[in-house]
Amino acid sequence: MEHELDRGRDQEERNLNPSEYGGRISDHLLEQYKLYVEMADRISQRRDQSNRFYAGLLAGMIALMVVMARFGVSDDVWDVVFLVGGLFGCFLSVVWLVNIRSYRALNSAKFTVINELEKKLPAQGFSTERELLRPPDASPKYFQLTRVEQFVPALMFVMFLGLAVHAILRLID
Repeated sequence: MEHELDRGRDQEERNLNPSEYGGRISDHLLEQYKLYVEMADRISQRRDQSNRFYAGLLAGMIALMVVMARFGVSDDVWDVVFLVGGLFGCFLSVVWLVNIRSYRALNSAKFTVINELEKKLPAQGFSTERELLRPPDASPKYFQLTRVEQFVPALMFVMFLGLAVHAILRLID
């Protein structure tokens, strides 16, 4: 609780009014705004790269298993490959999902700051865009990308879990 009070006091000290700050407050505010928008864009780019990495890695695992099947690997080896590949694919799918949610939280915090900075600017582009996409009296006009992209690792998890369960059942027999 004491830590929260300290944060509140620190925030009040940083939020100087224009007369205390000096003549260049608008310039500095605009620069901070530009920096935050750029950082939010970079986070989105990193999220995209991360998605490509996990999708490529999991697709590569599937391709490797298909190639092994074409070369006639024995059933015992095949069951072990399914089990190890299935469990590793499940693990990577969960890590991918955690990554997506982390990027979502980070971007959400960035856009909260951007929206607060916009209140001090002549136009509020991001805030207005958000209001247009999420009207309070109607259903959303779009699905957030981070919500949609979570389906891919979830689907991959189910597929790899199926491989692992299939392998376990075959190994038990």
